[in-house]
Amino acid sequence: MPDDQMRHIETLAVHADHTPDGQTGAVMPPLHLATTFERATDETYPGGFSYIRSGNPTRAALERMLAALEGGVAALAFASGMAATTAIFQALDPGDHVIAPLDAYYGTTVQLREMFMRWGLGISFVDMPDLAAVQAAVQPNTRLIWVETPSNPLLRITDIAAVAHIAHEAGARCACDNTWATPVLQRPLALGADLVMHSTTKYLGGHSDVLGGAVIARTDDAFTQRLRDIQAHGGAVPSPFDCWLVLRGIRTLPYRMRGHCDNAERIAAFLADHPAVEVVHYPGLAGQPGHQIAAHQMARPGGMLSFQVRGDAEAALAVTRRLHLFTRATSLGGPESLIEHRASVEGPTTHTPANLLRISAGLEHPDDLIADLAQALA
Repeated sequence: MPDDQMRHIETLAVHADHTPDGQTGAVMPPLHLATTFERATDETYPGGFSYIRSGNPTRAALERMLAALEGGVAALAFASGMAATTAIFQALDPGDHVIAPLDAYYGTTVQLREMFMRWGLGISFVDMPDLAAVQAAVQPNTRLIWVETPSNPLLRITDIAAVAHIAHEAGARCACDNTWATPVLQRPLALGADLVMHSTTKYLGGHSDVLGGAVIARTDDAFTQRLRDIQAHGGAVPSPFDCWLVLRGIRTLPYRMRGHCDNAERIAAFLADHPAVEVVHYPGLAGQPGHQIAAHQMARPGGMLSFQVRGDAEAALAVTRRLHLFTRATSLGGPESLIEHRASVEGPTTHTPANLLRISAGLEHPDDLIADLAQALA
């Protein structure tokens, strides 16, 4: 069935660009570990592959799947989410200007401040949900607006379509980190974004056992080709096995996201009524900033949330020490529920509240997770 006839993402996740192997009948896509490929006598590569940095059949299968899920025309797989992010900023020219969110994944802000400012990019950090602030930050040399929604760790919601419009009016591109929402819950390209970035380590891989990243493009233009050049010549490409693991994870992604969302919604509602909790950050709660925008541009609010314990950093850390089912660990999107004191992870330059804990809601039974939180907060 052609991809354009697969109207539901559950079907795309299983069947997009995949049919049983013609030679063996294998249902799962094959794993091609080859790093080099035979050249024909006329010095061409009839199979389309020459060397693993430029391409590999398993990586190509993952890239086609990612493009189909996000509704893009091209996708590029990288060795990590940070490698994917790096490639987008490297594709700009020194002297170009980038607008980025104040509340975002800490690694992205560190990368911009410590790598790309020194390299010659101009960076303006703004309160991205504030469209007036975004507009005011536009400069004649603005070439990219970076959006992260929901944001990490405060789950701020940005109107993707509105920011994309501001970017296009300025002759710039809009790139969106869609790691937390996944294409199951949010389709930034359909809302006007030009590029989507994923840490495939998270929900797309889904099992806490693979490292990867990806960029999906709405158009196959000169900027996309520059990304391909960076991918091949920079060499930050994933191994074929890592690509295969992400492909495996994607096949169950829509159904896993239902479980993550169900549990996060239950946990957020419980925490919002708990006397030991100062505030919960989750766009699924009515009255939260960005709730209406999230309801418009997301299918569901997602599997991530954060909350602030009444008290200081020690009060928050004490809660994590009393938990039994939640693992104190970095990352997100796996079947196990994780909790993290982000300020400790981010270090002395963090802007994250000292009493904030971030939760990745796993796939355990919600009653067990809530009971664990209840005893830890008592």
